[in-house]
Amino acid sequence: MKEKLKKFVESFNFLEPKEIETVVDYTVLKKFKKGQILLKEGEVANACYAVIEGCVREYYIIDGLEKTTAFFTEGQAVNSFSSATNKKPSKHFLECSEDCILTVGNEGLVEGICKLIPRMEKFIRTEVERSTGELQDRLAEYIISSPEERFKKLLENNNGIMNRVPQHQIASYLGVTPESLSRIKKRVFKK
Repeated sequence: MKEKLKKFVESFNFLEPKEIETVVDYTVLKKFKKGQILLKEGEVANACYAVIEGCVREYYIIDGLEKTTAFFTEGQAVNSFSSATNKKPSKHFLECSEDCILTVGNEGLVEGICKLIPRMEKFIRTEVERSTGELQDRLAEYIISSPEERFKKLLENNNGIMNRVPQHQIASYLGVTPESLSRIKKRVFKK
C-alpha cells in the first residue's frame, strides 16, 4: 500500500525526495470495503481522504431515494468541507463504491505535515481552489445541459466509471431513471 501512496505523492512535482518520504511516513493509509460508509448524513465530518485506489460516491437521501452527486476516483480528494469547516452535521453520505485504499487525514495531521513541509500549505490551498472550480464547472454543466449531454460528458471525462459502479447510481448522478439511462445509452452508442 505504501508504494501506491509513494507514487501518488511523487505526482506532487514540487516535493524533494526527502519530503516525499516524510509525507509517506506521516500519511495514514487504510483499506475500506465496498459499501463501507465513510460519512453519514447527520455526522460531523472529522476526516478527509484521498483516493489511492478505488471509488467513493457522494450521495444524499431525498424522499427515501439516493441521489448521487459525485464519484471520486484515484488521485482525487474526498472531503465534506461544509461539515468539517463549519462543524455542522453533514447533509450527505460518503460511501466506498469499490474496495478502496484511502489516505485518512484530519486537521492535526495536515497541520503537522505543513509544519514539516511549509510549501504543502500553498499546495493544499491550490488543490482546494482547483477542486472548488471543478465543482462550480460541474454544477453549471449539470444545470445547462440535457441528460444526454451529461451522459456524453461523463463518457468523455470519466469513461471508466461506467464499468465501476452500478448503472442505477450513474442514472441518479445524471438525474434520470435507469430506464431513461438505458434509452440514452442506446441513442448515443447508435450514433
